[in-house]
Amino acid sequence: MAEKVDVAVIGAGPAGLAAALAAREQGAERVTIIERSERLGGLLPQCIHNGFGLLYFGEDLTGPEYERVFIQRARKAKVEARLESMVLDISPKLEMTAASSRHGYMKIKAGAVVLAMGCREKARGALGIPGGRPSGILTAGTCQRYVNMEGFIPGRRFVILGSGDIGMIMARRLTLEGAKVEAVVEIMPWPGGLIRNEVQCLHDFGIPLLLEHTVTFIHGESRIQGVTVCRVDEKRRPVPGTERYMPCDCLLLSAGLIPENELSVKAGVELDPVTGGP
Repeated sequence: MAEKVDVAVIGAGPAGLAAALAAREQGAERVTIIERSERLGGLLPQCIHNGFGLLYFGEDLTGPEYERVFIQRARKAKVEARLESMVLDISPKLEMTAASSRHGYMKIKAGAVVLAMGCREKARGALGIPGGRPSGILTAGTCQRYVNMEGFIPGRRFVILGSGDIGMIMARRLTLEGAKVEAVVEIMPWPGGLIRNEVQCLHDFGIPLLLEHTVTFIHGESRIQGVTVCRVDEKRRPVPGTERYMPCDCLLLSAGLIPENELSVKAGVELDPVTGGP
């Protein structure tokens, strides 16, 4: 028999926590967050930079501080949490099947479901960069976790493809750790992240931002040795004769996100063909 809840929130990042709190504030009695990780907060624990909470709480907080305030408020509001629990299926009637190392196999029927699964970063396969398949190619978010939570610096000489906020923030973070960031390479005529991050993370540290450029080839066998960077035209096609080689032992990818919409499709949510979101 299915367990009944008023509101089920899938995902315990800041969006999921905020939605659960709002549901309780609007009168929903039983609000349950279902999270596949072992803790609440999503990616906030690895985001040690400040800038969180300005709009929501009126404070300038780091990611872990922002997470702590949210969790304290959720507990005070008696929001339930099912951690290490993975939603496997959801029907248009809001009936969910989930599996958990803590709670076993679960059937849950919700009056309303909030989908807050977030996104995953585009990896090399989604970008289609030619060249070898050496080690030393990873997403900016993975590098952020290595550095800020594991205390591991995955290289000493970096090129960052894409100027998303995490890519620019990691350019500064790696520089502070003594690594060399050769350049942040962006295919568009403008940066992909906040102007604040462009100034504070790149300009203030003398890190080059190459707009209208992209990586066209990856060099290396067992470990990346460098990349070929090329200027692009107005149709974002490489311009012959503008190639240059940049040595590096690590290539970070900060070139966009893919919505986690597998459950959205099962729930019957109509998705935008351009953005991939609702």
